[in-house]
Amino acid sequence: MKNSSKYGRHYFLPPETCNNWINSDYIKAPPVWCSVDLRDGNQALMTPMTSERKIEFFRMLTQVGFKEIEVSFPAASEEEFLFTRRLITEKLIPDDVTIQVITMARPNIIKKTFEAIEGAKKAIIHIYNSVGERHRQIVFRKSMREIKALALDAAAYAYELSKDFKGDLRFEYSPESFSSAEPEFVLDICNSLPELLIPDREHKIILNLTATVENSLPHVYASQVEYISNNLKDRENFIISLHTHNDRGCAVADCELGMLAGGERVEGTLFGNGERTGNADIITLALNLYSHGIDPELDFSNIGYLADIYEKDTGMHVHERQPYSGELVYSAFSGSHQDAIAKGMEAYEKEGKINWNIPYIPIDPRDIGREYSGSIIRINSQSGKGGIAFVLSHSFGMVPPKDMCADFTHIVKNASIKLGHEITPDDIRTLFYKTYVDKFTVIKPLNFQFKGKKRINAVLSVRADAGILSISGVGNGRLDAVVSAVNNYLGADINISTYNQHSLSEGSKAMAVTYIKIKEHENESWGAGIDSDIITSTVNAFFSSVNNLLCIKK
Repeated sequence: MKNSSKYGRHYFLPPETCNNWINSDYIKAPPVWCSVDLRDGNQALMTPMTSERKIEFFRMLTQVGFKEIEVSFPAASEEEFLFTRRLITEKLIPDDVTIQVITMARPNIIKKTFEAIEGAKKAIIHIYNSVGERHRQIVFRKSMREIKALALDAAAYAYELSKDFKGDLRFEYSPESFSSAEPEFVLDICNSLPELLIPDREHKIILNLTATVENSLPHVYASQVEYISNNLKDRENFIISLHTHNDRGCAVADCELGMLAGGERVEGTLFGNGERTGNADIITLALNLYSHGIDPELDFSNIGYLADIYEKDTGMHVHERQPYSGELVYSAFSGSHQDAIAKGMEAYEKEGKINWNIPYIPIDPRDIGREYSGSIIRINSQSGKGGIAFVLSHSFGMVPPKDMCADFTHIVKNASIKLGHEITPDDIRTLFYKTYVDKFTVIKPLNFQFKGKKRINAVLSVRADAGILSISGVGNGRLDAVVSAVNNYLGADINISTYNQHSLSEGSKAMAVTYIKIKEHENESWGAGIDSDIITSTVNAFFSSVNNLLCIKK
């Protein structure tokens, strides 16, 4: 990158040190949320939403729990104006929801905006003008005095028009490009607003401090917000609102530090849609609070439904790695991650499901409508025995010994490499059965009988290359007698080194699963048996391990 010298720092620090926000390590309460999906989000789409899709999206936002929704820039186009009118005339706005409409600080545009909200029960008029240094110099070519006059004249004009408005009206002012402006200049404008907009305790001025283009580290924005919050003459007459963009990838961080610095309200979009790299993602912000035990007062319990509506109405795509929302967020391919998650889940169950503190998974996926078995552990060539064990256990109730899982892991990885993609839980079950369960490629048990009490005599009918044969052996127990019979037939010296058994389900028809590892000299192999009869399960597991051993010896 040879041309870095042409870039500089295009922001202004406050004239005094403002870092009290650093004394708080978490946000103690949710902000007032305002969705700007239907304006900021919609104008950033390659194909803007139709009126019908906007209606569907608006209804979804109210279902989530948004009480303030910016719906349009009514003076920008006839379509925006008519959409606003439709919401009002068709009575589509719930009584507890306030619509917000945005307008430039120009009299004719402000007048058109008031016409659009006629008949609304609750509304916010959002006035903005850019105050950033470069906007003043090269876009508007106006002095600080002229920019201030533009803002204050617009506020005065809007207040005069508000006298004829029959509903509940509040005002919002955005010093656009706030983060690129001199904080003292912004403060000077804001300190004059109460004289013009005449707020009261029920109708405070919403002061929307924007990072229109993110151009600094998040702590700089927090310091700018704290400076304004601390130095407003009539702080009790204001609600500090935050509106951040994601040019540096820090829109969420900007908002979070901004809330620590005095921000009480957040404007953003679902999934972070917006101009350039987007706005602050309200889902991420809300669920970050949720992960610290704070109710965000927005309902994201069905994140898949929200993503479906969002993708259908906007034509955008929720990235697979989008925080909390992405399809792969609650997936783990890495073996070490899978092992830690599996152990964390086990501990969570044993501890009574009281305190969620699972490695790698900040919130319980079920809280946002996701599931464990098909979402957390995903198996491919990078997976480890912990992940494979988790799938076998949570999907199918099988709990093989750790050594057996390690043996099976190599088989799964090789299968994934051959396929070139991840392996589903059903694929894993099929592969496990093919490898270990009822694997009778060389010798298969057909039936068996046991006689004796102290010394057991086993007589087995088996199918082998020579046809159906009868083999027998004697041992201290039934399994020992079966091992003896096979050794006699094969002329082998097989010993059982590992034996585990458990039930797959409860009740009289419960299936027993048995895992057996056998050893002969330097060779080892595993087998498994599953049957409603415990003895049959055990015999089948042993014969499966014998067949695997014979395959190794070949």
